[in-house]
Amino acid sequence: MPEDPIAHSELAALTRRFEEVAEKHDREFGILKSNLTAVRPHIGNLNQKVEALDKKIDRNQAQITELLTQLVGQRPDAS
Repeated sequence: MPEDPIAHSELAALTRRFEEVAEKHDREFGILKSNLTAVRPHIGNLNQKVEALDKKIDRNQAQITELLTQLVGQRPDAS
């Protein structure tokens, strides 16, 4: 069976398109990976800040509870 030049041409075009798309995806993946690497330290820093805020909120809630407990039973007009 003789080779079909049109089929070979179409196959070559499809191969080129596939390779171009694969290269584009590789570049985009590299960019995403780089961005993720850059963001990771910020996430760690945010986690530390959230933990510190949680501790501060817990302390404040404990202080409020203690103060309210002390006020229970006191008359409003007593100094």
